[in-house]
Amino acid sequence: MNTPLANAASGASGTTASGTTSAPAAAAPSAASAGLPTLPRPASDEFEAVVEHGAYMPLTQFGVIDATGDDAASFLHGQLTNDTQHLDAANARLAGYCSAKGRLLASFLTWRSGDTIRLLVSKDVQAAAQKRLSMFVLRAKAKLVDASGELTVIGLAGDVRRALSGVFDALPDGVHVKVDGAAGSLIRVPDALGRLRYLWVGPKAQVEAHLPSLDDKLKRVSPAVWDWLDIRAGEPRITQPVVEQFVPQMVNFDVLGAVNFRKGCYPGQEVVARSQYRGTIKRRTSLANVAGELETVQAGAELFHSDDPGQPCGMVVNAASAQDGGVDLLVEIKLAALASGSVHLGAAQGPALRFLALPYGFPTEV
Repeated sequence: MNTPLANAASGASGTTASGTTSAPAAAAPSAASAGLPTLPRPASDEFEAVVEHGAYMPLTQFGVIDATGDDAASFLHGQLTNDTQHLDAANARLAGYCSAKGRLLASFLTWRSGDTIRLLVSKDVQAAAQKRLSMFVLRAKAKLVDASGELTVIGLAGDVRRALSGVFDALPDGVHVKVDGAAGSLIRVPDALGRLRYLWVGPKAQVEAHLPSLDDKLKRVSPAVWDWLDIRAGEPRITQPVVEQFVPQMVNFDVLGAVNFRKGCYPGQEVVARSQYRGTIKRRTSLANVAGELETVQAGAELFHSDDPGQPCGMVVNAASAQDGGVDLLVEIKLAALASGSVHLGAAQGPALRFLALPYGFPTEV
């Protein structure tokens, strides 16, 4: 969908910026791609387990792309918004994958597993992103494969350190710090609601062998709880309904460390850099809650301001069932729309959003 939201964060227009890759232009991911299923609202005790104790959840909403070969790091370095050339074995990094217009096609968490670079991605955009990346490999010694069938992705949140100490010899001590063990990789990700969170990605057999011991210590909950925690952590995820809608700054990727402005060229880099340095960024992603359920409150829905009901002022980036009712949202929105009046879902007469504080601040704009 081509909407006003396709405009860049700070004056970058919808005109095509020069790409940085010499391969023939690849088609954008199709809007007909299958989206993620709507997950049922978790039971109240599933939310409570995370907030009051500890819980784990198999994360079926994610897929994993493995990049292998001598040139895997340098190839990805020239395609993604973050530095993969200097990605070491002890850290993970967020990254975006943009079109030539600087609009996000996918978002990844990237890390090394031996000689492989792994990309954790929303499953509904995985195939399109992997296909597009593969088109640009050309003469590089790099190969991209779908590793989702061989790996299990587990999210853990709350008081989970004792349970994890039975699996890993050491635990990551900082956000995006990674440790490896016989059962795979453990990555600490940003806290949500003041609760620790970890991603555990490893070979299916090894991970599943440890799940009975986790069941003795932690409650297993729905993957929908992880979606909610990601939203409360203020970390947007690109899914199929919002492909090509946002420049990275519009979803706070510059604040979250997902963009390296010194690393050199990648598709859309000129637009992303111009958005950063041209002046005040006028659109950002905020945290909100709205009445309703996921059947009617979904990513890609437009937002309207009470003072200007004729055109959208923003868009839902991610949505998840909230512990205290309704749906929690990450919404990309004009900052001016937050100054006064009210913001509504779907139409100026739709449900009003209640804005909440993000767990991080924005840099001072000059």
